[in-house]
Amino acid sequence: MSVTAMIRAMRPHHWLKNGLVFIPILLNHDAFDPHALWLGLIAFVAFSLIASAIYLLNDIKDVEADRRHPTKCKRPLAAGEITPTQAYAAVPVLLIAAFSTAALVPQPKNFILALLAYLFLALAYLLFLKRKLLVDVLGLAAMHTLRILAGNAAAAVPVSSWLLAFAMFLFLSLALVKRYAELRLTQDQSGLKKAGRGYHAEDIEALSQLGMASGCTCALIMALYVDSANVKQLYSQPKLIWLICPIILYQMARIWFLARRGQMPDDPLVFMIRDWRSQLMGLVVVLIMVAATFVP
Repeated sequence: MSVTAMIRAMRPHHWLKNGLVFIPILLNHDAFDPHALWLGLIAFVAFSLIASAIYLLNDIKDVEADRRHPTKCKRPLAAGEITPTQAYAAVPVLLIAAFSTAALVPQPKNFILALLAYLFLALAYLLFLKRKLLVDVLGLAAMHTLRILAGNAAAAVPVSSWLLAFAMFLFLSLALVKRYAELRLTQDQSGLKKAGRGYHAEDIEALSQLGMASGCTCALIMALYVDSANVKQLYSQPKLIWLICPIILYQMARIWFLARRGQMPDDPLVFMIRDWRSQLMGLVVVLIMVAATFVP
């Protein structure tokens, strides 16, 4: 067995998405608390291990379909670089290691519940939900939102209903981008059926419209948050947060423009993390949040 191929099959480049566990810590103004950041790192490692186990199971299940796919055929299992038996053997090791991290957090029960919820939802998505119209994208959005809840649980940070609402619409839009990009590769009717999805060729435009509307809703939630009671307790200049709204609109519109041009890769969240324009927008958002917090 090639160790390098096994690591690639675990998709470590997708671990970047698990950085979402740090969001509750940062928004709770614990960015300079080493203990809080350590707990966030524990949650990051746990989710990365579980996600890798799910990726291996997914590749085992879809190995034949992946071999016919224009890009997924390069995955280690589809390319024959590792065997299904080797992948199966790695799954329990990854899961045991992931759940063992719960012993390191102050409230292990809540953290284990978050990990279990993610694992069961990911398995349900793998075995059933991914083939159901719209339920698949709602499941993807929920899995991303669960990463934020796990960050809350690991660091014992109170859950914000505003953050959950924002996250759900944001991740729904990104999940729709992901599905749109996949379906765009197989626009003919027979290709869509071979992909095992509950979509038809004529559904692509509806996916785009729903995704753009969901992205705009993120900006609306942010605007409503500015006038909430919570924001006045956390920020000395909450009105500055208004500046984030046009950034959100720009970012989501740009993602969808790229998707419609066929320039969006398989996972838009990973794309945003690597894209320099998205990084710049993220930096501007951080500076606005810092100014809103510390400017007297």
